Amino acid sequence: MSILLFLHSINRWLVLLFLLISIYLSLSGYFKKRNFNKTDNLFRHWTATVTHIQLILGIILYVKNPLILNFWKNNSEINSSYNFSFFAIYHSLFMFLAIIFISIGSAKAKRQLENIQKFKTMLIWFSISIIIIIAAIPWPFYKSIGRVLFRTI
Repeated sequence: MSILLFLHSINRWLVLLFLLISIYLSLSGYFKKRNFNKTDNLFRHWTATVTHIQLILGIILYVKNPLILNFWKNNSEINSSYNFSFFAIYHSLFMFLAIIFISIGSAKAKRQLENIQKFKTMLIWFSISIIIIIAAIPWPFYKSIGRVLFRTI
């Protein structure tokens, strides 16, 4: 379980990095009205891919985590704990929603015919996603749910 948590923690930085680069490329392409080139397409594709890897890691952690399993079995007792609720419900739900938005944005951008529309589509969907992700990450400064920025094995 600790290796999965480590991979999930490290991969979150890749997700954020790829999203930020993709958003930057989208902004740049949109405002400079440039062609949607191979690099733009690769970042669109790899942003979705890295995010889907994160989804797989997250699902495995979710179904294997004894705390989450206990939450669903005894949620009347534990429901008052925001720490359990955050990971069992909010973190999972919002991250899943963000991944859906990234997937939709990537697929829609891929199918657009005009360069400006490809950039605009990526910009909108990926920007919404990164806002959701940033809100749902258990940052260290969150009082009862905070986790370390860089997890070790």
